[in-house]
Amino acid sequence: MLLRAIFVFLTIAIQSTAFAQTAAGAKPSIMESLLPFAVMFGVIYFLMIRPQSKQRKQHAKFLSELKRGELVVTAGGIIGKIDSLTDKFITLEVEDGTKMKVIRSYVLSPVNTEVKAQPANTPN
Repeated sequence: MLLRAIFVFLTIAIQSTAFAQTAAGAKPSIMESLLPFAVMFGVIYFLMIRPQSKQRKQHAKFLSELKRGELVVTAGGIIGKIDSLTDKFITLEVEDGTKMKVIRSYVLSPVNTEVKAQPANTPN
């Protein structure tokens, strides 16, 4: 929604500038022509590229700090306890005695084992 509003604003600004310039008969300078593209790149960078980069760094840090015995969830939705670790693979124990080898980068996050108390539903 925000991107759309910014895009509409930039389109109107470009059109009004272009109309004013054609009325005066002057050609826009190269800076005036490149300014909208620079602004759009800046908006895309701060709204899309930068947050993804931060998230990727956090995930890489999480993967490097994995330890044996942690409960994790994989990209496929498999929950298991880490049995052994290598550079590329992790062996998960998903049941008693059932082990599964997965690629390390497919581990998404730790499993939150804390269960918060839910308030009881009261009839109205």
